[in-house]
Amino acid sequence: MSTSRDRRRSWISGLLLTLSLIATGTSYAAGPGKEAGPARQVSTADHTKFKELQGPFASGPEVTKACLSCHTEASKQVHKSLHWTWDYTNPTTGQKLGKKNVINNFCGSLATNEPRCTSCHIGFGWKDDKFDFASETNVDCLVCHDTTKTYRKFPTDAGHPAYTPKEFPKGKPWPAVDLVKVAQGVGQTSRDTCGACHFLGGGGDAVKHGDLDTSLEAPTRDLDVHMGKDGANFSCATCHTTRAHITAGSRFATKAIDTDGIDVPGRGDGNRATCESCHGVTPHKGGAQAAKMNRHTDRVACSTCHVPEFARAKPTKTLWDWSTAGKLKDGKPFVVADAHGEATYDTMKGNFEWASNVVPTYRWFNGDIAYTLADQKTDDTKVVPINTLGGSADDPKSRIWPFKAMRGKQPYDTENKTLLMNHVFGKDDSAFWGNFDWGKALAFAAKATNAVYSGKFAFVESVYYWPITHMVAPKEKALACVQCHAKDGRLKDLPGGYIPGRDRFGWLELLGWALAAATLAGVLLHLAIRLVSSNRARQS
Repeated sequence: MSTSRDRRRSWISGLLLTLSLIATGTSYAAGPGKEAGPARQVSTADHTKFKELQGPFASGPEVTKACLSCHTEASKQVHKSLHWTWDYTNPTTGQKLGKKNVINNFCGSLATNEPRCTSCHIGFGWKDDKFDFASETNVDCLVCHDTTKTYRKFPTDAGHPAYTPKEFPKGKPWPAVDLVKVAQGVGQTSRDTCGACHFLGGGGDAVKHGDLDTSLEAPTRDLDVHMGKDGANFSCATCHTTRAHITAGSRFATKAIDTDGIDVPGRGDGNRATCESCHGVTPHKGGAQAAKMNRHTDRVACSTCHVPEFARAKPTKTLWDWSTAGKLKDGKPFVVADAHGEATYDTMKGNFEWASNVVPTYRWFNGDIAYTLADQKTDDTKVVPINTLGGSADDPKSRIWPFKAMRGKQPYDTENKTLLMNHVFGKDDSAFWGNFDWGKALAFAAKATNAVYSGKFAFVESVYYWPITHMVAPKEKALACVQCHAKDGRLKDLPGGYIPGRDRFGWLELLGWALAAATLAGVLLHLAIRLVSSNRARQS
């Protein structure tokens, strides 16, 4: 009865969704070469004809001022977004998070390194702690809405593009951006515009996430069924829905389990950054096998089975060891690369390890994440967690989730047992990339951020868990039962819980064998009685 009701409800929800999309002109599928997504209609405006966009423009803020003459509320909306503030307060823990506050184990920290780090900020000019967050013209409209594929922020200029030809790195030309061309060619966001920051986060392609890199600019269905050009061809905004420039989905507020099911206009929160919002809470259709898999969905995240490996096109960085940075060869910095061209040592950054086709690390996760901030003591006898995942096998709100475990070795205060921010970029004489002196660099960062610092430092091992949600493989490549339900399967290191095939309990197995023996004995006894009865009947 309940199964029939669920099917009927799912069918009605799907019908309502289809009708809603037809009514609004929304499409989830697109033709070849076109990106799909909610409300991706053809523009009714030709921006080449706008008087305000004829230029010339001397800077990005001048372009934004022109944009605001029509889009009057856009900057005010952006100001409320995490893309702008890089500041987030966890409502559960009260922790001050966001890029502005956390310490990571790849680049290190934002503070004192702003001109370099904010090349991925959605604004112009964030070069120090005096940045004007209230300025509307400091918002960068072009970085998200460029369709010409010619707009790039200059890596060391606090979010500005190159207004005149430059070099980066030294000897390699970096052309000036044609602001008029880009301003007149604006449109909806795309994998290219989102990926300009998110694919290259952490200092390079595939460094940070593992399931996000430039291979997703134009992927095949085999790499990602949602974004694949020969698949659904989704843009990022198809799932990361955006209203008034507020985008759904964040590692600081991860939704580990979505019990609302299919989200249709007018029913639901409008957030499609979960699998359930499109596929429902019982996504598998069919007979007994489908029903069996649906019974897993309350305890196993969809991506656990449907992202069997990440970094399937490009290798991702799995270790960043800052302790070895600063070595010179013939008095000069140097880089060592592997056979794939990936740096395994860089004087400026230390040692690296890379991996491809990485099997995720699996953990129980309920959506709660606590971070180790600069003022929190650590246990330096163990690997220090950059973030700690909430959840356990005993928690009904927890599911088994896949993660990239990013490992690092980074500076910490040996007396106070706290992680230290690293000052690496700048024109001052304390920046590590200028003098390779950790003592000066760490002291400068501590003073600039008013951190308590003993002056004594060393390097401690750390781990940072990144949820894996992209690079969803075709269903035929999803995990088979035996890959988890086995003694040495994928879940062999997952703490807690009882998983058939993985775990053994002597008393339970003894009871099982006893029941099996009793059943067999009963069958044999029944057979013997039937044989005796049949024999007597023939004799009589």
